[in-house]
This record gives sequence, C-alpha cells and structure tokens, in this order.
Amino acid sequence: MSLDDDLILIREAAVAAGALARAEREAGLKVWSKSGGSPVTSADLAVDAQLRETLLGARPDYGWLSEETADTPDRLTTRRQFVVDPIDGTVAFMKKTPWWCVPIAVVEDGQPIAAVIHAPMLGETFEATRGGGARLNGETITASDTTDLEDAAVLADARLMEGPQWPEPWPEMRYEKRNALAYRMALVAAGMFDAAIALTPKWDWDVCAGALIAQEAGAKVSDHHGRPWRFNRPDPRQTSLVCAAPALQPLILRRCATIPLGL
Repeated sequence: MSLDDDLILIREAAVAAGALARAEREAGLKVWSKSGGSPVTSADLAVDAQLRETLLGARPDYGWLSEETADTPDRLTTRRQFVVDPIDGTVAFMKKTPWWCVPIAVVEDGQPIAAVIHAPMLGETFEATRGGGARLNGETITASDTTDLEDAAVLADARLMEGPQWPEPWPEMRYEKRNALAYRMALVAAGMFDAAIALTPKWDWDVCAGALIAQEAGAKVSDHHGRPWRFNRPDPRQTSLVCAAPALQPLILRRCATIPLGL
C-alpha cells in the first residue's frame, strides 16, 4: 500500500475513534487502575477494539502495538506495523479537559512512515508521511525558528528543569503542561511551542506518531543523549524525549549530557 493510502486509512480511523471516545464518555465511563496506578477506562478499551478491527481488517498483514492490547512477538515478524494509543491523555479525557488525542502511526523498518494525531475536543488533526511534510487540518506546519532558550516556550515539568541536578543552569523559560505526550510533540511541530522535554522512558505508542509529524515539520527528535529512536523493538520504549526546534536541540542536549539514561 502507498503511504497516502495508509494515511487516509489511519486518519479516518482516528477521527472515528475520537467520536467513539466522546460517545462512550457521555454514556458513562467505567474506570480501572492499571499496575502502576494509571487509569484505564471503558472508552480506552472500546476505542482499542474499534481501531484494531478497522485497521487490521484493512491491513491484515500489518503488525499491531497498542497500549490497551497485550503485546506479542508477532509484530516483530511483520514488514509494517500499526502503533496506536486509543486515548493518549486519559486523565484529561476523564476530566473533560481538551488535552487528549488519538495518535496512530504506521512503522516500517523501525521508523514511522505515516502518522496522525487527532485531538477531538480541539478540532485539530495533525498528519504526516515520510518525505511528505506535516500538516494541521490540511495546512502545512513548520517548527519554530527560535534560536535561544531564553524565554522559550517549553512543555516540561518546571520542577524538574529548575532542580539542583543541572551542572549548567537553564535560562528563564516559559513552562506549560499538556497531558498527552503525542499532543505535546504535535504542538512543537506546529511551532506553537519551542520544545517538549521528558527525561523518563516513554512507550512507543505515546511518541511514534509525534516523532514523524515533528520531524517532517523540521523539528528534531531524540532521547536526551541525542540518540535517534527506533521502533518495533522487543522492548517498545524510548529512553526519554527531547523534541525541539532545530536550533534549540543541541542547546538542550548539552545540558542533559550528564543526566543518566533511564533504560
């Protein structure tokens, strides 16, 4: 299948998933706690089931990796894989705040080649294909041209960034939070923020779609030691997240060099 064919498929699936999530919430949610304490709702499970049926029904030879489906080694033997988070930002979804989304990526040879991040409450759909640029609601987006960390708009935990562990202090920056990791990366891709930083391991389903969209918009994506990401590995996690305007990435990595890797 062509990249455009896969993009159309995952875009339509993400929009339908967002509509189902909202309908499930209005009907009343059941909520459970996963090991580790994070919540999962009946909407997460319903959306996961719908996406699996839709996507694998259209592409039965693709592998499958989703936050809400038990992982198996089968995906490691496939040429392409769907990487899905049915609802990224479940806490925001439960609280009826808008910072949740449905990210879907198609991966080939360890790299995303088509991606969508749909934020239903905001009416925003980010998308990209490898080599085809990135778009928000059909309009081309590009990362920020900011060159200085001073006064940069950063999606990160201010308490972490202002802690005592940094040999080189950070300049004054403007910090904000968004629940969904994928949406944070999309905002960097669109130039609405200059960087997103998280120094703990992140699951592939949280960051895979955002990685392609950000890179196609001109942003830089790596772990905090500057190592590039690779997907569809047996352990579906990345060590950390630095997604930034191209001029800011080396400035961030320089300050992070002494912080140990989490994996």
